[in-house]
Amino acid sequence: MAQESPKNSAAEIAVTSNGEVDDSHEHGFNRDLKHSLPAGLGLSETQITSHGFDSTKEGVTEAGAYEGGQRTQTKSGPVILADEIKNPAMEKLELVRKWSLNTYKCTRQIISEKLGRGSRTVDLELEAQIDILRDNKKKYENILRLAQTLSTQLFQMVHTQRQLGDAFADLSLKSLELHEEFGYNADTQKLLAKNGETLLGAINFFIASVNTLVNKTIEDTLMTVKQYESARIEYDAYRTDLEELNLGPRDANTMPKIEHSQHMFQAHKEKYDKMRNDVSIKLKFLEENKVKVLHNQLVLFHNAIAAYFAGNQKQLEQTLKQFHIKLKTPGVDAPSWLEEQ
Repeated sequence: MAQESPKNSAAEIAVTSNGEVDDSHEHGFNRDLKHSLPAGLGLSETQITSHGFDSTKEGVTEAGAYEGGQRTQTKSGPVILADEIKNPAMEKLELVRKWSLNTYKCTRQIISEKLGRGSRTVDLELEAQIDILRDNKKKYENILRLAQTLSTQLFQMVHTQRQLGDAFADLSLKSLELHEEFGYNADTQKLLAKNGETLLGAINFFIASVNTLVNKTIEDTLMTVKQYESARIEYDAYRTDLEELNLGPRDANTMPKIEHSQHMFQAHKEKYDKMRNDVSIKLKFLEENKVKVLHNQLVLFHNAIAAYFAGNQKQLEQTLKQFHIKLKTPGVDAPSWLEEQ
């Protein structure tokens, strides 16, 4: 005989005499639903709660896990994530705070040094080498400007000599009575122009090498020097901060600050020592490279100038071969705009 289905009380809504919904059928529906569930279904209790039409809350269903005949109710609550997901805005705010604090300390250290109130860490030997490097850079830049001026003027002179040689050669063909005289002068100006082009190639090679030394090699070393000076200011700033804290009282409030300041001081001290070592190494290698480069370039410049004004064309060409310098294609009056760039 088939079992009769429990009566669905949700289909009938009883209303009391004053117009309110009668919830007595709700409890009957829950009771009938519990009797209709087979035993051992895995749910020890199922409760369905409904509300009146004027409520905005939905139905809530609670179920407990079946464990050995005992009911264990699972509690729900807000899910709290650990620090795995961080707020990018808070990270940026923290970075700005640290940067502002570090900038304030360094600015205070710089001002105190300029006013003569603060102390600064000085490496006398290293500072002397840095001063010499900066002074030499200014002198090398002056030599570079003068060499570029000489190259420009020599180029104009060679260009004029070539045009003058062409004019003499043209007159040599048209003036029969002065054919030899114009011819001699044309050959002389063309030879001077050719030797001038050879000298111009040597001077431009000298300029390119000195320019690389000054604006790349020395400049790279000076960038490391600037980083070293910034590290020195930070180191002195945190050293001064630690000294001021050590002079104050030591209690439960100040000890965490002192420990944090000691940690920051040690970190910036290691950074300062590393940068000082890097600068010392770069200065050493720069000095070796500078001597080697300038030795070759000065020998080239001297030999080329001496051979040119002595009129020794063979020696001038030999000088360029010695330093593996290739001249531009002869017959070109002026460099193209790509070469000038």
